[in-house]
Amino acid sequence: MLADALEHLVRGVVDHPDEVRITQRAGNRGETLEIRVHPEDLGRVIGRSGRTAQALRTVISALASGERVRVDIVDTDAPEAG
Repeated sequence: MLADALEHLVRGVVDHPDEVRITQRAGNRGETLEIRVHPEDLGRVIGRSGRTAQALRTVISALASGERVRVDIVDTDAPEAG
């Protein structure tokens, strides 16, 4: 449910809504939702001074109703760590 809500919000912000991917992972610190978007849309999802990203995190935290949820924006252009 949270992943669907996040995907809906992100699709409304970006220019390439068909390339929005939300990956959901459970960990020992709670659930993690990773946002992957088209490289041109990365700045739109982050926003000026991170305001859009913070607003997305705030909305998802409110919807989580007490559960621990982390929202990460993944830069698909960055080399993978490993």
